[in-house]
Amino acid sequence: MRAIITRHYKTLINAAEEILGWGDSPRDSGWRADVEYVSAQLKKRGIIFDAVYSSDLERARQTAMFHAQCFGIHIINDTAALNEVNYGKLFKKKKKWVSEHYPQYKKDPDFVHPEGESFRQMQQRSVAFLESLAKKHPQRTVLIVAHAGVIRGFVSHFLGLNYADNLKHKISHRYIGDFLFDGETCVGYDELGKPSGFVRDAIIEIPFTRAVSGVPKISSKPESAAEQSPRPVIGI
Repeated sequence: MRAIITRHYKTLINAAEEILGWGDSPRDSGWRADVEYVSAQLKKRGIIFDAVYSSDLERARQTAMFHAQCFGIHIINDTAALNEVNYGKLFKKKKKWVSEHYPQYKKDPDFVHPEGESFRQMQQRSVAFLESLAKKHPQRTVLIVAHAGVIRGFVSHFLGLNYADNLKHKISHRYIGDFLFDGETCVGYDELGKPSGFVRDAIIEIPFTRAVSGVPKISSKPESAAEQSPRPVIGI
């Protein structure tokens, strides 16, 4: 399976450097330029998608709907497995304040946020979902709209990085990660949009490849049925 993974549009809470997590927020004024950039980059590469997936948080679902429209896909599939980390009662707190009052923030992946979950718990559920998708559809190409925390978890897990050391890298709203799977194993990774902090901070070099016995053949044939929680695409 080939999974193209991008981030949702920028929100007002993102712009204010506040904690968002499972909450939601109106779009920032520059949101359209970011999502149009992502769609343009994907179209330029001639990528054909079989399906579109997103978290079930509004900012991700709306972004997925935008991209689905651009690629002529009429259904998106949303799932809570792809949700951002649940920060619990830290919602809308300033990130600087959180760092001062909770020194474990973005340092200890096993720290459970008050009334929420840990980064490790978020990583485990989102990785399990992506691995199951890759195993189930080895010849498909899918677009996934997720969140910065989820993306950091994916890169750390599938490229074999120490998670605790990689909780802070920047993930732009113009990020496009290109993950290639052989079964549940990620055998290739590249970035097609604005480089992530993993690349800019020289943590990884792209393109990343891992030797395997055979790389799966990717089909452009659309899936016959939607999965997870299919929703019709409407304008945003």
